[in-house]
This record gives sequence, structure tokens and C-alpha cells, in this order.
Amino acid sequence: MTRSISIRNDRDDDLISKVPQATAIFWIVKILATTVGETGGDALSMTLELGYAVATLVFLAFFVITLTLQVRSDRYQPAIYWAVVVATTTVGTTMSDFLDRTAGLGYVISSAMLLLAVLLILAAWRAVAGRIEYQTIVHSRDEVFYWLTILVSNTLGTALGDFTASSLGLGFERGALVFAGLLALVAIAWRIGKRIPVSILFWAAYVLTRPLGATLGDTLTKPHEDGGFALDRISASLAILGALVAIVAVQHWRGIRRLTTESAQ
Repeated sequence: MTRSISIRNDRDDDLISKVPQATAIFWIVKILATTVGETGGDALSMTLELGYAVATLVFLAFFVITLTLQVRSDRYQPAIYWAVVVATTTVGTTMSDFLDRTAGLGYVISSAMLLLAVLLILAAWRAVAGRIEYQTIVHSRDEVFYWLTILVSNTLGTALGDFTASSLGLGFERGALVFAGLLALVAIAWRIGKRIPVSILFWAAYVLTRPLGATLGDTLTKPHEDGGFALDRISASLAILGALVAIVAVQHWRGIRRLTTESAQ
């Protein structure tokens, strides 16, 4: 998914987008971030027995801190950006579980509510800005809508993953295959489609990577009797996080090397 869009006016030409380009590496890291969000959220709420409400508050504090750093940055900073994404996936996991289980809404109602919330946010974004962005985020207005969409979509993704695996009875492995298939359809539309706005395809893919990561995370850590591999949540989270950090670090190093080379020419 590498289709690009042009920056729309001369003023934006002098500004640097604060988010990464939607390349293949972007989507790989995003799936890792959503998977670690699932395993990490469950590790804190279940393994460490903090409960959904307390775990949500902990991750919400982490989200506020990382988002503050992101907003204050004047350009894309890989470590900060992906820290915010991981924060939204972890708080999304515990928030969704709180709505589904503690508040008793269930997967169907919570999924419907969160899906409606995402659509309303995108509609408000278009109404206010005249467009929906995904990779040219340079102004505070777009940044607010960008991160709000991500936070709610990652919460939605957790609910959708649980709904598919539990309510529909597909299990975690088949649930992961369903969302991988839907994501593949979006990727095909991204490549060959001309009628669907690319920003809509981006956000559709962004939403779908969350339940994909959720079902993958549950496949790794749930007990054997529930169709999982019964891996330790904390160890699995650290391993996935390590892979994520390694990829982001390599990308960051390549970016610095490219800029150094261009400056020297």
C-alpha cells in the first residue's frame, strides 16, 4: 500500500508531515503494534491482575504522555510516533474489554457503537477540513482527528476481533484469517481501484489491522482449550515489542543515512 497523495497548497510545501508514509513496512509495524497491544493489554489486566479499569487508566496515562511528545514534535519521529500507536492499541484493548465485560455491553453492541464512533469522527473530519487525511498531517486540526480516529479504531478492532472469534464461533486462528483476507481485499482495491478515495482505503485498512492483531495476539496467548498456543503473555509481548523496535530502529537509521548522503552531494 504505497499510493501517495500530493500536498495541496504552497503553505504545506514548507511543512513536514508528522506521520510516516503508508509503505509495506508501515503496515508490518502496525500489525506488530496491534498484536503487542493485545498481548500487553491482557498481560497487565489479566496476568498481573490489575483489572480492566485500572489497566485502562495506566495505558491512558501512557497514551497522554506519548501523545504530548508527538504533538510537540515538529516532524515525524519514529520512536515517538510508534509509542503513541502502541499506547492506543493497549488502551484500546483494555477499554474494549471493560465495555464488553465489566460494563456488560457485549461484543455486538460495543462493536456497533465503536464503528459508529469511527464513522462520525471521519465524517466530522471531512466536514471541518474538507477532506480526510492519512499521511499529510502537518496542522494541529488534522492531528487531533488523526489520533482520535486511531484511538477509537483500535478500541473497535479489539471488540471486532473478540466478536468474530467468540460470538461468531470462528476461533482466533480462523478469525485472523478472516481479517487478513479482508485486509488483502483492501490492498487490492488500493492498487487497482480508482473510485474509492485512497484516504478511505487507508482508514479501512487501519481498522482491519487491529482485529487482525487482536486475533493473532489471542492465538499466541490463549489456553489450548480455547484454540490458543498458551504462550506467556509477558514474554510474548516483549518478543513482539522487540521485533517492532528493531524494525523501527533500522528504518530510522536508514532515514538518517539517506539524509546524510543527500546533504553531502
